Amino acid sequence: MSASQKCLGKGSAAPGPVPKDHIRLYSMRFCPFAQRTRLVLSAKGIKHDIVNINLKDKPDWFLAKNPFGLVPTLETPSGQVIYESPITCEYLDEVYPEKKLIPSDPFERAQQKMMLENFSKVIPFFYKIPMGRKNGEDVSALETELKDKLSKLNETLVNKKTKFYGGNSITMIDYMMWPWFERMEMLDLKHCLENTPELKKWTECMLEDPSVKATMFSTDTYKAFYKTYMDGNPNYDYGI
Repeated sequence: MSASQKCLGKGSAAPGPVPKDHIRLYSMRFCPFAQRTRLVLSAKGIKHDIVNINLKDKPDWFLAKNPFGLVPTLETPSGQVIYESPITCEYLDEVYPEKKLIPSDPFERAQQKMMLENFSKVIPFFYKIPMGRKNGEDVSALETELKDKLSKLNETLVNKKTKFYGGNSITMIDYMMWPWFERMEMLDLKHCLENTPELKKWTECMLEDPSVKATMFSTDTYKAFYKTYMDGNPNYDYGI
C-alpha cells in the first residue's frame, strides 16, 4: 500500500471505518518510528491502508483515538487502537503469524529486547548532534560517544558471525534499528561508521531488502524535508 497520500490536519474529515481484513496505520511519511511499523507491514505482506497525520496540527478525531497524538498508531476494523512503535510491531507479528519476525526461542527473544533497549539510548544522538551543529556547538564529544555505541553494535555482529542481528536473515530487531541508519547520510553522520566494518556491511545488506526499498526515501528527499523540520515549519507533504 503506498504511503503517498497527503497528511490530514485539524479540521479534516475523519477517514471511514477500517475495511474488513485490513489494518490501518496512522503515520507520517518521514517519521523513523512510524517507518518501523511500515517495514513490518511490508515484510509480512499485511493488507493495510495508511493515513498520514499532520503532527504539528493534529486532527481532533485522531486525538480522540490516541490522546497522545503519536504515530505510529494502528486501528483494527473493530476500532481497537494500538500505539508505540515496538508495541505495534510486536502486535502485528502476533496477530499475523505468517513469516514470524520475532524469534520463538525465549532467550533469543529476550536478547532482541535487550538490544532494542540499548539501541533506544543511541537514538538521541541522531537528534542531538545535528541540532548542536545547527546551533554552532562543538559536537565532537557527542560524535565520539556515538562512535563508541556504534562500535558495540559492530562487536555484536562480530561475535554472532551473522549478517543480521538475529541470524542470517532479517528479524524484528533489524527493522527496529534500521530507520536511523537510513538517515545517517542525510544527518551527515556516515563517517561514524568508518571503524565499524561489520555494521557497515549490515547496512549494505539491509539496503537489499525489498521492504527497506519499499519504505525508504532518497537522501535528497530526506534533506529537503529535514531542512523544513529544522526551520520549525515541517513540510510533511514534501515531494507529493
